[in-house]
Amino acid sequence: MPSLLDGIRAGGVVGFSGQAWQSDVINLATYGIPRWGISHVGIIAKYKGELLLFESTTFDSLPCVIQGKCFSGVQAHRLMDVLEVYAGRVWAYPLTRPLYPFEDTRLSEFLRGKIATPYDTEGALESAGWLSRALHGEDLHELFCSELVAAALNEIGLLPTGNASGWTPNRLVRRLVREEVVRLPRRLK
Repeated sequence: MPSLLDGIRAGGVVGFSGQAWQSDVINLATYGIPRWGISHVGIIAKYKGELLLFESTTFDSLPCVIQGKCFSGVQAHRLMDVLEVYAGRVWAYPLTRPLYPFEDTRLSEFLRGKIATPYDTEGALESAGWLSRALHGEDLHELFCSELVAAALNEIGLLPTGNASGWTPNRLVRRLVREEVVRLPRRLK
């Protein structure tokens, strides 16, 4: 019997479309459709042989697998745990090819090094405006969700970008699909 998580591999992106007003605002600001467009993203990577979802979020209802506690910012969770508690739609965007071993290692190391980095609320707000993206350079001292994913994919060479801080969730997944970094999404929830 096929599992819901079949095909989930390191480097894959997971997109979320929330049912709360915050998700609606994110979608409206980033040219997405409320309750359908992508308002949050995370990326899959390995930690001690287990595939985890790495994400930067202000929601802290699940303890981080690596830190063992709840907090706001960059966290790692088991995808099935997130699917159980998330109120909204969830899509898997698998990579078009598996990661090479050196990419897999580099991705895992990069994301582990970002655990507990504070959430970047100001950067998330600024990323929606094209003028703000043009005026503000990359700053990874605090991270919002799509900034984390863009920086991670840049780190392994799959999304060369000079400014990971300029990516919104909708814009990021659209670009990744268009450039065939990821496949068309499969709905998980």
